[in-house]
Amino acid sequence: MTHPSRRTFMMCIAGASAALGASQVLAQAAGAVSETDPQAVALGFKTDTTKADTAKYPKHEASQMCGGCQLYQGKAGDATGPCQLFAGKLVPSKGWCSAWVKKA
Repeated sequence: MTHPSRRTFMMCIAGASAALGASQVLAQAAGAVSETDPQAVALGFKTDTTKADTAKYPKHEASQMCGGCQLYQGKAGDATGPCQLFAGKLVPSKGWCSAWVKKA
């Protein structure tokens, strides 16, 4: 069994770092989710939680926002961030959808 050289190891680390950086740039360049997107419509998504249909979603509360949802992957205080439900797109931290689950 042969062991990779230090040079091979360092090249692999550099490649992995570049791939990680590229994925972060792509995530930042992602477009925003539109309220008319078919998946967004199915989930009752609104870019502003105060505009959620409370007749259709009676459990909705104005304090429920994407930024406080377990599925939201943005950092605290960010205006937008990725969501596990909308791959490759950003949601506003003040948005809401029917899949909202309070962060642990």
